[in-house]
Amino acid sequence: MPAETSRSGPTVPPHVEDTVRTIERLHAEHAATATPQQRVIDQLTAIAGRPGFIVGLSLGLVAWVCGNLILCWSGHPAPDPPPFNGLAILTSTLALYVTLTILASQRRADQLASRREQLTLELAIIAERKTAKIIELIEELRRDHPELRDRIDDQAQAMSAPADAQAVLDALAAANTATEEPRP
Repeated sequence: MPAETSRSGPTVPPHVEDTVRTIERLHAEHAATATPQQRVIDQLTAIAGRPGFIVGLSLGLVAWVCGNLILCWSGHPAPDPPPFNGLAILTSTLALYVTLTILASQRRADQLASRREQLTLELAIIAERKTAKIIELIEELRRDHPELRDRIDDQAQAMSAPADAQAVLDALAAANTATEEPRP
C-alpha cells in the first residue's frame, strides 16, 4: 500500500518513522558522548576537508613564496628566503597536525560505524529467526490444513530452524583457513 501524500510531503509508515527515530537517537547519543576536545577535532577536520581550506592554503603558500621572492629581488631582507626553510617547517608541522586531527576524528567515526554494524548484525539475526519461525508456522499450517496436500519438504524443514550463529562463524573460519596460502 503506497504512502499517502500530504501538502507537507509524503507520509511514511509508522515502522519507517520508528526506524528513522532509532537512527537519529544513535547519532544523537554518539554526539552527546563527545568530549569538548573531540568536538573541536571534528570541527577542525570538517574545516580541513572543505575545498575552501585547500584553496586558502594554496593561496597562502603562493603568497609566502612570491612575497619572499619579491623582497629578495628588491634587495630587502626576506623573512624566509629561498629555499624557504621556514615554509618547509611550517608545512611539515601543519601536515602533522592535520594528519593527527584526521586520525582522531576517524577513530571517533569508527566507533559510530562499529555500533551501526553491531545493530545491523543483531537485526539480521533477529530477522533470520523470525523468517525461520514463519517458515515453521507455514509448514505446520500445511501439515494441519485438511485441504492442503501434506508432503515432505526437506528444504523448508531445514529453513524452519534458526541458523546457529556460532556454527556459521566456525564454517567461515574453516573456509578462510582453507583458502589462506601457506607462509614460507
